[in-house]
Amino acid sequence: MRRRRIIVVLPAAISSLIMLASIAWFAGLRINLTRSYPLGLWRIEPLGGPPAVGDLVFICPPDSAAFRMARERGYLGRGLCRGWFSPLIKTVVATEGQTIAIGAGVSIDGHPLPHSDLRRTDAAGRELTAFAGGPVSYGSLFLHSDFAGSYDSRYFGPIPASGLLGRAHPLLTFEP
Repeated sequence: MRRRRIIVVLPAAISSLIMLASIAWFAGLRINLTRSYPLGLWRIEPLGGPPAVGDLVFICPPDSAAFRMARERGYLGRGLCRGWFSPLIKTVVATEGQTIAIGAGVSIDGHPLPHSDLRRTDAAGRELTAFAGGPVSYGSLFLHSDFAGSYDSRYFGPIPASGLLGRAHPLLTFEP
């Protein structure tokens, strides 16, 4: 009798969890487990126009060497973006035509970006290579996070805006 109950209840529970996860996914709900913004439940909302400086966004990274290395090092998880990357949550700090200069920190069009000090190594002591700087090309975004240790455009440079999923809106978050 007990075995029969398990045979009936377990598939029903698994099906229910899959159904709830699917509904949450299509409703734009995501769980952030990265160190770039607070952990917790977030929602993807439409931007309502082109991305602008100051927008906090969900964006799929391109399938590039920089992001494959980021996944290998554990900066980025697996997800449903192209290349099986998880989406990033970052703030847009520069758009096409703006010029990025990299020194001890980042400057955009000659104005220093707060909280943009560059690290030479990651927390495990592995070397980090900074973006060389230059203009943000057409259709690209330069992204940043104020959280210490964030892997953002300081290291991988501008990325295509075509990967934009929408505005990132925190619903239930906490900081460790």
